[in-house]
Amino acid sequence: MIQEIIETKLTQLFSPNHLSVLNESYMHNVPPGSESHFKVVIVSDAFESQRLIGRHRLVNKALEQELANDIHALSIHTYTLKEWQDQQGISPESPMCMGGGK
Repeated sequence: MIQEIIETKLTQLFSPNHLSVLNESYMHNVPPGSESHFKVVIVSDAFESQRLIGRHRLVNKALEQELANDIHALSIHTYTLKEWQDQQGISPESPMCMGGGK
């Protein structure tokens, strides 16, 4: 449900060339079926001439309600189409959770 909301909002706001929303909650110490940890990979013309911090702010603003209520962690990878092509369509892998105090 949360994953679908993220996909819908980001699609409507950014008209992405590519969008991947991965529920990575299974990598963390949460109950099975949780939707609390996500990785977003988004490629959009909206990021042209935007610095990385500006891009992240745009995504965070778009998901403001979900971040305040449902999402515990959000990994954001934003690219222009050229940047995405230069990276050959590959985004960084997320590390497994090491636990709260490790």
